[in-house]
Amino acid sequence: MKTKPTQRPTLPQTVLLLASSVLLLSLAAHNVNAATQKIPRLANGKPDFSGIWQTTSAANYDLEPHSNRKDAPPSTGVVDGFYLPYLPKALEQKQKNFAERDKLDPALKGYTLGVPRGIYYPEPFQIFQRKQDLTLVHQFGHSVRTIHTDGTGHPKAPYDWWLGDSRAHWEGDSLVVDVKHFNDKTWFDHAGNFHSDALHVVETWTFLDPNTIEYKAHIEDPNVFSKPWDLSVMLYRHREKNFQLIEDYRFTLDYDEHYPPKPDGK
Repeated sequence: MKTKPTQRPTLPQTVLLLASSVLLLSLAAHNVNAATQKIPRLANGKPDFSGIWQTTSAANYDLEPHSNRKDAPPSTGVVDGFYLPYLPKALEQKQKNFAERDKLDPALKGYTLGVPRGIYYPEPFQIFQRKQDLTLVHQFGHSVRTIHTDGTGHPKAPYDWWLGDSRAHWEGDSLVVDVKHFNDKTWFDHAGNFHSDALHVVETWTFLDPNTIEYKAHIEDPNVFSKPWDLSVMLYRHREKNFQLIEDYRFTLDYDEHYPPKPDGK
């Protein structure tokens, strides 16, 4: 039984297909360019990240994939490759942290969340941006972080800070932030994922549209991990009427019964 040969498109059909492909590519490029043009910018043309932002990610509960727990909703995780590349001894420490997380998690004590946890903690934070820097004010604990964009480098002395030292540069419309000089007192999440004071973080902040930021963090810590790893979350701008940060300074909660002082001393 003979089969009919496959019919090749005629020249007009080929031209039409090519024209349709070019049109679709052109429309896609136009949409991307339109979104890029609409993002807020400073007077110098650089993207302006000012505003109040918050993630809907479950990263704060556990960076890695996990089923539902009493203290965490289920999640597929936010780590490229899914699991953190712990060194053997560090993995043992992480497992101990997990077992005692309801007592040891620094966030439960009201301590500063650190970098990058402060970005994906489930509370809003506000960015104030100028040409020379960005100031991040976190609702949790009222932590304040400065990201320098004036071309200055890290201090050379071996400082150890809760939020590290942040120095940034621009790669196109993306803000790339180099952060180092950490202490070892913060965790990455409530599941006990931790770091040492050798932590080095490189953040990339990129607008996807005027109200959405893609946040990426590249993590290195040779004392804890066998190789660098990456995470990413989305941040969304709060646009509710009169939305603002509210005081959430946990460190003082244990003393609330004593303040304000009562006139009769009771």
